[in-house]
Amino acid sequence: MTGAEYGRSLSGFGVNLLVRDVAAAVAFHRAVLNATIVYEDPDFAVLRHGAAETMLHADHTYDRHPIRARLTGPRGNGVELRLHQADPDAAEAAARAGGYEVLSAAADKGHGLREAYIVDPDGYIWVPDRPSGL
Repeated sequence: MTGAEYGRSLSGFGVNLLVRDVAAAVAFHRAVLNATIVYEDPDFAVLRHGAAETMLHADHTYDRHPIRARLTGPRGNGVELRLHQADPDAAEAAARAGGYEVLSAAADKGHGLREAYIVDPDGYIWVPDRPSGL
């Protein structure tokens, strides 16, 4: 599928993350978040987490875009990227084994979810969660 065909196929809400290294980001998503890799090349990737798709673009693909000037420091501050029905304990264990930062260990929360907060190589915060007691 060409890029134009893929773009025309999109609908609803989507997430596109700008990353320093697509291969490193894909490795995190595969190992820690159990993502299915739909497509990957050095500049771009499409990942599937359950029914949701996430796109990753290498920073340099935005060289002529106004957002480029904002790509300094950690990314994603103030945003939680949640993966519902994902095992937080397994994700935490995989993150620790892979040397990724675990911001908050898996724990049952008062709102009925068990969740962990894990930081990816670009500073985005991923929260795998599922109902407590499973």
